[in-house]
Amino acid sequence: MSSPSTPVGDLAFVVRTMARTAVDNEKAFGDLDAVAGDGDFGYSLARGFEIVLADWDDLASDSPAEFLKKVALVISKRVGGTSGPLWGTAFLRASGAVKDRPELDAADAVAMLRAAAEGIKARGKSDLGDKTLLDALIPMADSLEQRLAEGGPGADAAELARLAAETARTAADATTSMQARRGRQSYTGERSIGSPDPGAVAVAVMAERVAAAWDARD
Repeated sequence: MSSPSTPVGDLAFVVRTMARTAVDNEKAFGDLDAVAGDGDFGYSLARGFEIVLADWDDLASDSPAEFLKKVALVISKRVGGTSGPLWGTAFLRASGAVKDRPELDAADAVAMLRAAAEGIKARGKSDLGDKTLLDALIPMADSLEQRLAEGGPGADAAELARLAAETARTAADATTSMQARRGRQSYTGERSIGSPDPGAVAVAVMAERVAAAWDARD
């Protein structure tokens, strides 16, 4: 299965967009987390990704894997609460999925998402249906993999970005009716039902920002 190659610049665009989204949505993500959690999700995520943006020039690399590894280390060290280890692990596992790859294609994107999800599963002892960011991340990977299997080389990068965003949003919204089984929200039992998972929403909002800005990327 082949698809258009993606230089490191596109990967950097995605990560930078994710970072800016986390910073811009600090209050929104925090307010959402406060419904059934401790409310620090937005703050923790924003502080970590602020460092990513501040240290951006030091993260530059011609190697996708090395770039992702550097991002992982920043997030692991600077994001507080449970978010740091989980998001840091996600980036680190994504790095391992593209080791020795000088350029990336759409199949690599799926591999990185899969690896990130597996890392989060192991670190957070969670899985699909536990009302975590996995409930947006895994469906997003599934939809991209299916589209590539159907479209092969004809799969356009902008189309894939839109598909990822749409799938992540639908999946994140679907967590509203779930009861949290992992993380601080799980301590509230049934009170966690009725609002979407903050991590899943963050994944969706990030994917939407990437899709909206894809054609205008540097």
